[in-house]
Amino acid sequence: MLPTFKDVAAVAGLNFTHISGASERKHLPEILGSGGLFFDFDDDGWVDVFLVDGGSIADGALGRRARHRLFRNRRNGTFEDATSRSGIQHRDYGMGACAGDYDNDGLIDLYVTNVGPNALYRNAGQGRFMPVPNAGGADTAMWSTSCAFLDFDRDGDLDLFVTNYVDIRLKPDSTEKPGADKFCGNAGPPPIRDYCHPLVYSSLTSVLYRNAGNRFEDVSKQSGVGAFRGNGLGVAVADVDDDGWPDVFVANDAMPNFLFHNNGNGTFTEIASLAGIAVTAGGNAKAGMGTAFADFSGNGRPGLIVTNHETEMHSLFVNMDGRLFSDVTVRSGVGAATRPYVGFGVVFFDYDNDMRLDIAIANGHVLANVARLRAGASYAQRKLLLRNNGERFQDMKDQGGSGFGPEMVGRGLATADIDNDGDLDLLVTNNNAAPNLLLNEGGRGNAVIVRVIASRGNRSAIGTRLVLMTGARRQIRDVQSGSSYLSQNDLRAHFGLGDAKQSERLEIRWPGGMTETVENLPANHVITIHEGKGVVSRVPFTR
Repeated sequence: MLPTFKDVAAVAGLNFTHISGASERKHLPEILGSGGLFFDFDDDGWVDVFLVDGGSIADGALGRRARHRLFRNRRNGTFEDATSRSGIQHRDYGMGACAGDYDNDGLIDLYVTNVGPNALYRNAGQGRFMPVPNAGGADTAMWSTSCAFLDFDRDGDLDLFVTNYVDIRLKPDSTEKPGADKFCGNAGPPPIRDYCHPLVYSSLTSVLYRNAGNRFEDVSKQSGVGAFRGNGLGVAVADVDDDGWPDVFVANDAMPNFLFHNNGNGTFTEIASLAGIAVTAGGNAKAGMGTAFADFSGNGRPGLIVTNHETEMHSLFVNMDGRLFSDVTVRSGVGAATRPYVGFGVVFFDYDNDMRLDIAIANGHVLANVARLRAGASYAQRKLLLRNNGERFQDMKDQGGSGFGPEMVGRGLATADIDNDGDLDLLVTNNNAAPNLLLNEGGRGNAVIVRVIASRGNRSAIGTRLVLMTGARRQIRDVQSGSSYLSQNDLRAHFGLGDAKQSERLEIRWPGGMTETVENLPANHVITIHEGKGVVSRVPFTR
Protein backbone atom coordinates (compact mmCIF):
# COMPACT_ATOMS: atom_id res chain seq x y z
CA MET A 1 0.00 0.00 0.00
CA LEU A 2 1.39 3.39 -1.01
CA PRO A 3 1.76 6.20 1.53
CA THR A 4 -0.69 9.10 1.65
CA PHE A 5 -0.35 12.62 3.01
CA LYS A 6 -2.47 14.49 5.56
CA ASP A 7 -2.30 18.23 6.26
CA VAL A 8 -1.50 18.64 9.97
CA ALA A 9 -0.39 22.28 9.96
CA ALA A 10 -3.21 23.50 12.21
CA VAL A 11 -3.11 20.66 14.74
CA ALA A 12 0.69 20.78 14.77
CA GLY A 13 0.62 24.44 15.83
CA LEU A 14 1.91 26.19 12.70
CA ASN A 15 -0.21 29.25 13.47
CA PHE A 16 0.71 31.52 10.60
CA THR A 17 -0.99 33.28 7.70
CA HIS A 18 1.16 34.86 5.03
CA ILE A 19 0.52 38.57 4.38
CA SER A 20 0.88 39.35 0.69
CA GLY A 21 -0.24 42.97 0.98
CA ALA A 22 -2.34 42.59 -2.19
CA SER A 23 -3.53 46.04 -3.19
CA GLU A 24 -5.21 47.95 -5.98
CA ARG A 25 -1.79 49.30 -6.93
CA LYS A 26 -0.77 45.79 -8.06
CA HIS A 27 2.82 45.79 -6.81
CA LEU A 28 4.55 42.78 -8.37
CA PRO A 29 6.04 41.29 -5.14
CA GLU A 30 2.50 40.76 -3.83
CA ILE A 31 1.95 37.71 -6.02
CA LEU A 32 5.31 35.94 -5.75
CA GLY A 33 5.97 35.26 -2.06
CA SER A 34 6.80 33.72 0.21
CA GLY A 35 8.98 30.77 1.18
CA GLY A 36 9.98 28.69 4.17
CA LEU A 37 12.50 26.13 5.28
CA PHE A 38 13.22 23.12 7.42
CA PHE A 39 16.30 23.40 9.64
CA ASP A 40 17.37 22.13 13.05
CA PHE A 41 18.14 25.47 14.67
CA ASP A 42 18.56 24.07 18.20
CA ASP A 43 20.61 21.03 17.11
CA ASP A 44 18.44 18.54 18.98
CA GLY A 45 18.02 16.11 16.07
CA TRP A 46 14.45 17.22 15.28
CA VAL A 47 13.72 19.46 12.31
CA ASP A 48 12.22 22.89 12.98
CA VAL A 49 10.31 25.25 10.67
CA PHE A 50 10.90 28.85 9.57
CA LEU A 51 8.24 30.73 7.59
CA VAL A 52 8.91 33.96 5.72
CA ASP A 53 6.23 36.66 5.82
CA GLY A 54 5.71 39.25 3.11
CA GLY A 55 4.24 42.54 4.29
CA SER A 56 2.85 45.40 2.29
CA ILE A 57 4.33 47.88 -0.13
CA ALA A 58 1.15 49.94 -0.40
CA ASP A 59 -0.15 49.85 3.19
CA GLY A 60 2.26 50.66 5.99
CA ALA A 61 -0.16 49.56 8.71
CA LEU A 62 -0.67 46.18 7.09
CA GLY A 63 3.06 45.79 6.53
CA ARG A 64 3.74 46.35 10.22
CA ARG A 65 1.59 43.33 11.05
CA ALA A 66 3.82 41.02 9.03
CA ARG A 67 6.10 38.78 11.07
CA HIS A 68 8.42 35.92 10.18
CA ARG A 69 7.78 32.85 12.31
CA LEU A 70 10.15 30.33 13.86
CA PHE A 71 8.60 27.09 15.12
CA ARG A 72 10.49 24.63 17.35
CA ASN A 73 9.73 20.94 16.94
CA ARG A 74 8.42 19.61 20.27
CA ARG A 75 9.18 16.01 19.21
CA ASN A 76 5.55 14.95 19.76
CA GLY A 77 3.99 15.96 16.45
CA THR A 78 3.51 19.59 17.43
CA PHE A 79 5.51 22.80 17.10
CA GLU A 80 6.03 25.69 19.53
CA ASP A 81 6.13 29.27 18.27
CA ALA A 82 9.63 30.36 19.29
CA THR A 83 9.63 33.64 17.35
CA SER A 84 9.30 36.17 20.15
CA ARG A 85 12.43 35.10 22.01
CA SER A 86 14.43 34.23 18.88
CA GLY A 87 15.47 37.78 18.00
CA ILE A 88 14.38 37.32 14.38
CA GLN A 89 12.68 40.48 13.20
CA HIS A 90 10.59 41.37 10.19
CA ARG A 91 11.99 44.33 8.28
CA ASP A 92 11.31 45.01 4.58
CA TYR A 93 9.09 42.79 2.43
CA GLY A 94 10.13 39.14 2.92
CA MET A 95 10.63 36.66 0.07
CA GLY A 96 12.74 33.59 0.90
CA ALA A 97 15.39 32.10 3.16
CA CYS A 98 18.30 29.68 3.35
CA ALA A 99 20.38 28.30 6.19
CA GLY A 100 23.93 27.15 6.87
CA ASP A 101 26.63 27.40 9.54
CA TYR A 102 28.54 30.28 7.97
CA ASP A 103 30.78 30.91 11.00
CA ASN A 104 31.56 27.22 11.70
CA ASP A 105 30.54 27.37 15.34
CA GLY A 106 28.32 24.29 15.14
CA LEU A 107 25.04 26.22 15.03
CA ILE A 108 23.09 26.76 11.82
CA ASP A 109 22.55 30.39 10.81
CA LEU A 110 19.77 32.02 8.81
CA TYR A 111 19.64 34.37 5.81
CA VAL A 112 16.40 36.07 4.71
CA THR A 113 15.87 37.67 1.30
CA ASN A 114 13.70 40.73 0.86
CA VAL A 115 12.43 43.38 -1.48
CA GLY A 116 15.14 45.65 -0.16
CA PRO A 117 18.13 44.89 2.10
CA ASN A 118 18.47 41.24 3.05
CA ALA A 119 19.03 40.03 6.61
CA LEU A 120 21.59 37.67 8.16
CA TYR A 121 21.02 36.13 11.59
CA ARG A 122 23.82 34.42 13.50
CA ASN A 123 22.63 31.54 15.65
CA ALA A 124 23.78 32.33 19.17
CA GLY A 125 22.37 29.16 20.72
CA GLN A 126 19.62 28.73 23.30
CA GLY A 127 17.04 29.60 20.66
CA ARG A 128 18.47 33.06 20.06
CA PHE A 129 19.54 34.64 16.77
CA MET A 130 21.62 37.80 16.58
CA PRO A 131 21.03 40.19 13.64
CA VAL A 132 24.32 40.78 11.83
CA PRO A 133 24.65 44.48 10.89
CA ASN A 134 24.35 45.05 7.14
CA ALA A 135 23.95 41.27 6.79
CA GLY A 136 27.70 40.96 7.22
CA GLY A 137 28.15 42.71 3.87
CA ALA A 138 25.52 40.57 2.11
CA ASP A 139 22.81 43.21 2.34
CA THR A 140 22.05 43.82 -1.33
CA ALA A 141 19.23 46.36 -1.61
CA MET A 142 17.82 44.78 -4.76
CA TRP A 143 14.71 42.59 -4.95
CA SER A 144 16.20 39.26 -3.91
CA THR A 145 14.37 35.95 -4.16
CA SER A 146 16.07 32.59 -3.58
CA CYS A 147 19.45 32.00 -1.93
CA ALA A 148 21.86 29.17 -1.20
CA PHE A 149 24.93 28.69 0.95
CA LEU A 150 27.85 26.94 -0.76
CA ASP A 151 31.62 26.71 -0.44
CA PHE A 152 32.40 27.72 -4.02
CA ASP A 153 36.14 28.18 -3.42
CA ARG A 154 36.51 25.15 -1.12
CA ASP A 155 38.33 27.13 1.55
CA GLY A 156 36.34 25.57 4.38
CA ASP A 157 33.69 28.22 5.05
CA LEU A 158 30.32 28.85 3.49
CA ASP A 159 29.84 31.48 0.83
CA LEU A 160 26.46 32.75 -0.34
CA PHE A 161 24.66 32.94 -3.69
CA VAL A 162 21.62 35.22 -4.00
CA THR A 163 19.29 35.46 -6.98
CA ASN A 164 17.68 38.79 -7.81
CA TYR A 165 14.50 39.29 -9.81
CA VAL A 166 13.70 42.62 -11.50
CA ASP A 167 14.33 46.30 -10.78
CA ILE A 168 10.88 47.55 -9.82
CA ARG A 169 12.21 51.09 -9.84
CA LEU A 170 11.25 51.01 -13.55
CA LYS A 171 13.39 50.90 -16.64
CA PRO A 172 15.83 53.78 -17.19
CA ASP A 173 13.97 54.90 -20.31
CA SER A 174 10.60 55.02 -18.56
CA THR A 175 8.66 58.27 -18.92
CA GLU A 176 7.35 57.82 -15.40
CA LYS A 177 9.11 59.32 -12.42
CA PRO A 178 11.50 57.05 -10.49
CA GLY A 179 9.63 55.22 -7.77
CA ALA A 180 6.27 55.72 -9.44
CA ASP A 181 3.87 52.84 -9.83
CA LYS A 182 4.13 51.32 -13.26
CA PHE A 183 0.71 51.09 -14.88
CA CYS A 184 -0.06 47.81 -16.63
CA GLY A 185 -3.45 46.58 -17.73
CA ASN A 186 -6.32 48.05 -19.69
CA ALA A 187 -6.01 51.80 -20.24
CA GLY A 188 -9.78 52.03 -20.44
CA PRO A 189 -11.82 53.99 -19.98
CA PRO A 190 -12.16 53.09 -17.24
CA PRO A 191 -8.53 52.10 -16.61
CA ILE A 192 -8.10 48.63 -15.10
CA ARG A 193 -4.75 48.08 -13.45
CA ASP A 194 -3.14 44.64 -13.39
CA TYR A 195 0.21 43.15 -12.41
CA CYS A 196 2.97 43.88 -14.89
CA HIS A 197 4.86 41.23 -16.81
CA PRO A 198 8.46 40.98 -15.52
CA LEU A 199 9.86 42.02 -18.90
CA VAL A 200 8.41 45.48 -18.31
CA TYR A 201 11.25 46.02 -15.84
CA SER A 202 15.03 45.85 -16.10
CA SER A 203 16.63 42.51 -15.19
CA LEU A 204 19.16 42.16 -12.40
CA THR A 205 22.33 40.15 -11.82
CA SER A 206 22.64 37.46 -9.19
CA VAL A 207 25.16 38.12 -6.45
CA LEU A 208 27.95 35.84 -5.21
CA TYR A 209 29.35 36.64 -1.77
CA ARG A 210 32.63 35.18 -0.54
CA ASN A 211 32.97 34.45 3.15
CA ALA A 212 35.98 36.47 4.27
CA GLY A 213 35.91 35.33 7.88
CA ASN A 214 34.20 38.23 9.61
CA ARG A 215 32.11 39.47 6.71
CA PHE A 216 30.88 38.63 3.20
CA GLU A 217 32.50 40.23 0.18
CA ASP A 218 30.70 40.73 -3.14
CA VAL A 219 32.79 38.84 -5.70
CA SER A 220 30.16 38.78 -8.45
CA LYS A 221 32.22 40.80 -10.88
CA GLN A 222 35.52 38.97 -10.54
CA SER A 223 33.82 35.55 -10.48
CA GLY A 224 31.99 36.21 -13.75
CA VAL A 225 28.51 35.78 -12.24
CA GLY A 226 27.89 39.52 -12.33
CA ALA A 227 28.19 39.68 -16.12
CA PHE A 228 24.78 38.06 -16.63
CA ARG A 229 21.43 39.74 -16.07
CA GLY A 230 18.30 37.68 -15.62
CA ASN A 231 14.98 37.52 -13.80
CA GLY A 232 16.21 35.10 -11.16
CA LEU A 233 13.64 33.25 -9.07
CA GLY A 234 15.13 29.86 -8.22
CA VAL A 235 18.64 28.63 -7.46
CA ALA A 236 20.04 25.12 -7.08
CA VAL A 237 23.62 24.03 -6.42
CA ALA A 238 25.25 20.73 -7.35
CA ASP A 239 28.51 19.41 -8.73
CA VAL A 240 27.06 18.61 -12.16
CA ASP A 241 30.26 17.19 -13.69
CA ASP A 242 31.65 15.48 -10.59
CA ASP A 243 34.89 17.46 -10.58
CA GLY A 244 34.62 18.31 -6.89
CA TRP A 245 33.52 21.94 -7.39
CA PRO A 246 29.93 23.16 -6.83
CA ASP A 247 28.10 24.57 -9.87
CA VAL A 248 25.07 26.88 -9.75
CA PHE A 249 21.83 26.85 -11.75
CA VAL A 250 19.53 29.88 -11.82
CA ALA A 251 15.92 29.60 -13.04
CA ASN A 252 15.01 32.84 -14.82
CA ASP A 253 11.45 34.04 -15.41
CA ALA A 254 10.75 34.69 -19.14
CA MET A 255 14.49 34.74 -19.88
CA PRO A 256 17.10 32.04 -20.62
CA ASN A 257 18.25 30.11 -17.55
CA PHE A 258 21.86 30.17 -16.33
CA LEU A 259 24.23 27.35 -15.44
CA PHE A 260 27.38 28.71 -13.86
CA HIS A 261 30.11 26.10 -14.15
CA ASN A 262 32.73 26.38 -11.42
CA ASN A 263 36.20 26.63 -12.96
CA GLY A 264 37.90 25.82 -9.66
CA ASN A 265 39.87 29.08 -9.57
CA GLY A 266 37.28 31.47 -8.16
CA THR A 267 35.57 32.04 -11.50
CA PHE A 268 32.51 30.63 -13.26
CA THR A 269 31.62 30.11 -16.93
CA GLU A 270 27.97 30.36 -17.95
CA ILE A 271 27.20 27.22 -20.01
CA ALA A 272 23.39 26.79 -19.91
CA SER A 273 22.97 27.10 -23.69
CA LEU A 274 25.77 24.62 -24.38
CA ALA A 275 24.30 22.29 -21.76
CA GLY A 276 20.84 22.43 -23.35
CA ILE A 277 18.98 23.88 -20.35
CA ALA A 278 18.78 27.62 -21.14
CA VAL A 279 15.72 27.59 -23.42
CA THR A 280 13.40 25.15 -25.18
CA ALA A 281 14.46 23.20 -28.25
CA GLY A 282 12.64 25.87 -30.26
CA GLY A 283 14.76 28.61 -28.69
CA ASN A 284 12.06 30.02 -26.41
CA ALA A 285 12.60 30.98 -22.80
CA LYS A 286 10.14 29.65 -20.24
CA ALA A 287 8.91 31.21 -17.00
CA GLY A 288 11.45 29.45 -14.78
CA MET A 289 10.51 29.63 -11.11
CA GLY A 290 11.47 26.71 -8.88
CA THR A 291 14.32 24.28 -9.47
CA ALA A 292 16.14 21.29 -7.97
CA PHE A 293 19.05 18.97 -8.75
CA ALA A 294 19.01 15.22 -8.00
CA ASP A 295 19.91 11.89 -9.59
CA PHE A 296 16.33 10.89 -10.35
CA SER A 297 17.34 8.68 -13.28
CA GLY A 298 19.86 6.58 -11.35
CA ASN A 299 22.70 7.25 -13.80
CA GLY A 300 24.99 8.67 -11.11
CA ARG A 301 24.67 12.33 -12.16
CA PRO A 302 22.42 15.10 -10.82
CA GLY A 303 19.50 15.73 -13.16
CA LEU A 304 17.47 18.93 -13.11
CA ILE A 305 13.85 20.05 -12.85
CA VAL A 306 12.52 23.57 -13.47
CA THR A 307 8.93 24.67 -12.83
CA ASN A 308 7.30 26.95 -15.39
CA HIS A 309 4.05 28.69 -16.37
CA GLU A 310 0.88 26.94 -17.47
CA THR A 311 0.89 25.47 -21.01
CA GLU A 312 4.72 25.51 -20.97
CA MET A 313 5.11 22.25 -19.00
CA HIS A 314 7.62 22.00 -16.17
CA SER A 315 11.03 20.97 -17.55
CA LEU A 316 12.87 17.76 -16.64
CA PHE A 317 16.45 17.12 -17.78
CA VAL A 318 18.67 14.05 -17.49
CA ASN A 319 22.36 14.81 -16.95
CA MET A 320 24.15 12.98 -19.77
CA ASP A 321 27.84 13.66 -19.14
CA GLY A 322 28.14 16.51 -16.64
CA ARG A 323 27.88 19.39 -19.07
CA LEU A 324 25.17 18.16 -21.44
CA PHE A 325 21.56 17.55 -20.46
CA SER A 326 18.76 15.80 -22.34
CA ASP A 327 15.18 17.14 -22.14
CA VAL A 328 12.96 14.25 -21.05
CA THR A 329 9.96 16.37 -20.10
CA VAL A 330 7.51 14.70 -22.45
CA ARG A 331 8.63 11.08 -22.43
CA SER A 332 9.00 11.04 -18.64
CA GLY A 333 5.32 11.89 -18.13
CA VAL A 334 6.16 15.16 -16.38
CA GLY A 335 5.07 17.24 -19.38
CA ALA A 336 1.47 16.05 -19.58
CA ALA A 337 1.05 16.12 -15.79
CA THR A 338 2.29 19.70 -15.39
CA ARG A 339 0.97 21.45 -18.51
CA PRO A 340 -2.15 22.97 -16.84
CA TYR A 341 -0.30 24.45 -13.88
CA VAL A 342 1.84 27.42 -12.83
CA GLY A 343 4.60 25.78 -10.83
CA PHE A 344 6.75 27.22 -8.06
CA GLY A 345 8.29 25.06 -5.31
CA VAL A 346 9.59 21.63 -6.30
CA VAL A 347 11.43 18.78 -4.56
CA PHE A 348 12.85 15.41 -5.45
CA PHE A 349 12.14 12.96 -2.61
CA ASP A 350 11.64 9.23 -2.14
CA TYR A 351 8.22 9.40 -0.50
CA ASP A 352 7.54 5.64 -0.63
CA ASN A 353 11.08 4.46 0.26
CA ASP A 354 11.41 2.34 -2.88
CA MET A 355 14.89 3.73 -3.74
CA ARG A 356 13.54 5.90 -6.58
CA LEU A 357 13.22 9.68 -6.35
CA ASP A 358 9.71 11.03 -6.79
CA ILE A 359 8.62 14.65 -7.36
CA ALA A 360 6.33 17.03 -5.47
CA ILE A 361 5.34 20.44 -6.87
CA ALA A 362 3.51 23.44 -5.39
CA ASN A 363 1.34 25.17 -7.98
CA GLY A 364 -0.65 28.39 -8.01
CA HIS A 365 -1.45 31.04 -10.58
CA VAL A 366 -0.22 34.63 -10.40
CA LEU A 367 -3.45 36.23 -11.67
CA ALA A 368 -6.40 36.18 -9.28
CA ASN A 369 -8.85 36.82 -12.13
CA VAL A 370 -7.44 34.19 -14.49
CA ALA A 371 -10.72 32.23 -14.46
CA ARG A 372 -12.42 35.19 -16.16
CA LEU A 373 -9.65 35.47 -18.71
CA ARG A 374 -9.46 31.84 -19.78
CA ALA A 375 -12.00 29.06 -19.46
CA GLY A 376 -10.83 26.23 -17.22
CA ALA A 377 -7.99 28.19 -15.60
CA SER A 378 -7.89 28.73 -11.85
CA TYR A 379 -5.99 30.93 -9.39
CA ALA A 380 -5.74 28.26 -6.67
CA GLN A 381 -4.31 25.02 -8.02
CA ARG A 382 -3.65 21.54 -6.73
CA LYS A 383 -0.27 20.29 -5.63
CA LEU A 384 1.29 17.51 -7.69
CA LEU A 385 2.72 14.22 -6.47
CA LEU A 386 4.54 12.42 -9.28
CA ARG A 387 5.66 8.89 -8.46
CA ASN A 388 8.73 7.44 -10.14
CA ASN A 389 7.80 3.90 -11.25
CA GLY A 390 11.22 3.25 -12.78
CA GLU A 391 10.17 4.16 -16.30
CA ARG A 392 7.95 7.25 -16.03
CA PHE A 393 6.53 9.64 -13.47
CA GLN A 394 2.91 8.84 -12.63
CA ASP A 395 0.51 11.56 -11.46
CA MET A 396 -0.85 10.28 -8.13
CA LYS A 397 -3.86 12.60 -8.37
CA ASP A 398 -6.29 10.36 -6.53
CA GLN A 399 -3.77 8.48 -4.42
CA GLY A 400 -1.80 11.21 -2.61
CA GLY A 401 -4.21 11.51 0.30
CA SER A 402 -6.27 14.42 1.60
CA GLY A 403 -3.19 16.65 1.87
CA PHE A 404 -2.91 16.82 -1.89
CA GLY A 405 -6.62 17.54 -2.39
CA PRO A 406 -7.29 21.22 -1.59
CA GLU A 407 -6.35 23.78 -4.22
CA MET A 408 -4.15 26.63 -2.96
CA VAL A 409 -2.02 29.44 -4.36
CA GLY A 410 1.16 27.48 -3.69
CA ARG A 411 4.62 29.00 -3.63
CA GLY A 412 7.39 27.47 -1.49
CA LEU A 413 7.97 23.76 -0.91
CA ALA A 414 10.44 21.87 1.28
CA THR A 415 10.86 18.30 2.50
CA ALA A 416 12.07 16.72 5.75
CA ASP A 417 11.21 13.90 8.12
CA ILE A 418 9.58 15.98 10.85
CA ASP A 419 8.80 13.05 13.16
CA ASN A 420 11.92 10.95 12.55
CA ASP A 421 9.86 7.93 11.52
CA GLY A 422 11.76 7.29 8.28
CA ASP A 423 9.45 8.78 5.68
CA LEU A 424 9.58 12.27 4.21
CA ASP A 425 7.02 14.97 4.94
CA LEU A 426 6.35 18.26 3.11
CA LEU A 427 6.01 21.94 3.98
CA VAL A 428 4.06 24.06 1.48
CA THR A 429 3.80 27.84 1.73
CA ASN A 430 0.81 29.59 0.19
CA ASN A 431 0.41 33.17 -0.95
CA ASN A 432 -1.77 35.21 1.44
CA ALA A 433 -2.85 32.04 3.26
CA ALA A 434 -1.80 29.51 5.88
CA PRO A 435 0.87 26.89 5.09
CA ASN A 436 0.34 23.17 4.66
CA LEU A 437 2.35 20.63 6.64
CA LEU A 438 1.82 17.34 4.85
CA LEU A 439 2.51 14.36 7.08
CA ASN A 440 3.52 11.19 5.26
CA GLU A 441 1.33 8.37 6.50
CA GLY A 442 2.11 5.24 4.86
CA GLY A 443 2.87 1.94 3.80
CA ARG A 444 6.51 2.33 4.41
CA GLY A 445 9.57 0.45 3.33
CA ASN A 446 12.83 0.67 5.20
CA ALA A 447 15.02 3.77 5.10
CA VAL A 448 18.05 5.44 6.64
CA ILE A 449 18.66 9.12 7.34
CA VAL A 450 22.26 10.34 7.38
CA ARG A 451 23.47 13.50 9.03
CA VAL A 452 27.03 14.51 8.20
CA ILE A 453 29.30 16.91 10.12
CA ALA A 454 32.46 18.14 8.44
CA SER A 455 35.74 18.69 10.28
CA ARG A 456 37.97 20.16 7.57
CA GLY A 457 35.28 22.14 5.72
CA ASN A 458 32.06 23.87 6.62
CA ARG A 459 30.52 22.10 9.61
CA SER A 460 27.11 21.97 7.92
CA ALA A 461 28.86 19.74 5.34
CA ILE A 462 27.01 21.51 2.53
CA GLY A 463 28.47 20.19 -0.72
CA THR A 464 29.06 16.67 0.61
CA ARG A 465 28.22 13.90 -1.86
CA LEU A 466 26.87 10.64 -0.44
CA VAL A 467 26.71 7.42 -2.46
CA LEU A 468 24.80 4.56 -0.85
CA MET A 469 25.04 0.98 -2.14
CA THR A 470 22.17 -1.37 -1.31
CA GLY A 471 22.32 -4.62 -3.22
CA ALA A 472 22.55 -3.63 -6.88
CA ARG A 473 21.08 -0.18 -6.25
CA ARG A 474 23.27 2.91 -6.10
CA GLN A 475 21.74 6.10 -4.70
CA ILE A 476 23.33 9.54 -4.69
CA ARG A 477 22.48 12.46 -2.44
CA ASP A 478 24.11 15.89 -2.25
CA VAL A 479 23.86 17.99 0.91
CA GLN A 480 22.34 21.19 -0.47
CA SER A 481 21.30 24.58 0.82
CA GLY A 482 18.62 26.50 -1.10
CA SER A 483 16.81 24.74 -3.97
CA SER A 484 13.06 24.60 -4.69
CA TYR A 485 11.59 28.15 -4.66
CA LEU A 486 12.42 30.60 -1.85
CA SER A 487 12.88 27.55 0.39
CA GLN A 488 15.25 24.88 1.71
CA ASN A 489 15.01 21.20 2.61
CA ASP A 490 16.41 19.44 5.66
CA LEU A 491 20.19 19.11 5.33
CA ARG A 492 20.06 15.47 6.40
CA ALA A 493 20.14 12.92 3.55
CA HIS A 494 17.26 10.45 3.31
CA PHE A 495 17.65 7.11 1.50
CA GLY A 496 14.81 4.69 0.90
CA LEU A 497 15.91 1.05 1.27
CA GLY A 498 12.81 -0.88 0.22
CA ASP A 499 12.88 -4.28 1.91
CA ALA A 500 16.61 -4.17 2.70
CA LYS A 501 17.58 -4.38 6.38
CA GLN A 502 20.85 -2.53 5.85
CA SER A 503 22.99 -0.90 3.19
CA GLU A 504 26.30 -2.48 2.24
CA ARG A 505 28.38 0.66 1.85
CA LEU A 506 28.17 4.45 2.13
CA GLU A 507 30.81 6.44 0.27
CA ILE A 508 31.27 10.04 1.39
CA ARG A 509 33.12 12.78 -0.46
CA TRP A 510 33.48 15.65 1.99
CA PRO A 511 33.45 19.31 0.88
CA GLY A 512 37.22 19.57 1.22
CA GLY A 513 37.74 16.63 -1.15
CA MET A 514 38.55 13.90 1.38
CA THR A 515 36.71 10.58 0.99
CA GLU A 516 35.47 8.14 3.60
CA THR A 517 33.60 4.82 3.52
CA VAL A 518 31.19 3.45 6.12
CA GLU A 519 30.11 -0.20 5.93
CA ASN A 520 26.80 -1.82 6.80
CA LEU A 521 24.55 1.02 7.89
CA PRO A 522 21.47 -0.44 9.64
CA ALA A 523 18.03 0.40 8.28
CA ASN A 524 15.52 2.52 10.17
CA HIS A 525 17.99 4.73 12.01
CA VAL A 526 19.13 8.33 11.96
CA ILE A 527 22.89 7.98 11.54
CA THR A 528 25.30 10.81 12.36
CA ILE A 529 28.75 10.65 10.74
CA HIS A 530 31.53 13.04 11.72
CA GLU A 531 34.34 13.51 9.22
CA GLY A 532 37.34 11.45 10.29
CA LYS A 533 35.49 9.91 13.24
CA GLY A 534 33.00 7.68 11.44
CA VAL A 535 29.57 6.96 12.91
CA VAL A 536 29.13 8.89 16.15
CA SER A 537 25.41 8.29 16.69
CA ARG A 538 22.70 5.75 15.77
CA VAL A 539 19.17 6.69 16.78
CA PRO A 540 16.29 4.33 15.87
CA PHE A 541 13.30 5.74 14.01
CA THR A 542 10.20 6.54 16.05
CA ARG A 543 8.06 3.90 14.34
